[in-house]
Amino acid sequence: MNTQGTLAAALMVLLSACGQDSGAGLASEVVIEADSIPASLTGEAGSMAAGAAEFVSREGGHCVLCHAIEGLEAEFQGNVGPDLTGVGERLTPGQIRLRIVDAQRIWPDTVMPAYYRTGGLRQVGQEFDGRPALTAGQIEDLVAYLSSQGS
Repeated sequence: MNTQGTLAAALMVLLSACGQDSGAGLASEVVIEADSIPASLTGEAGSMAAGAAEFVSREGGHCVLCHAIEGLEAEFQGNVGPDLTGVGERLTPGQIRLRIVDAQRIWPDTVMPAYYRTGGLRQVGQEFDGRPALTAGQIEDLVAYLSSQGS
């Protein structure tokens, strides 16, 4: 292929990607649109009950370490991150999903971990290298639970 053909092919690839981010560095192929991942990572809705348990679980997301939700029965609720009371009224499920998957795409300096990104991370133990912190199912459960807040 000549130089013009190579440039034309590169331009076509760039144009076809406009407005979308392929999610490079994420645990699987994820399509990011603006500030959202509109599609479920599993293809199915998560469980609100499992998401509530995940929110407070030390073995899982342990979201409650940094976030609070009014009325949540938890021994301790953090205040490092924003209060998530009513988050389901403020954000779409897709917006919630992206914030859990990789909040650093929105706020590069945030202290919130990227729970589904496997590349470009710092201070990752060898046993966790190349693996997401949460599974797609756990993230969908959290999306279901947080989306229900305020509705």
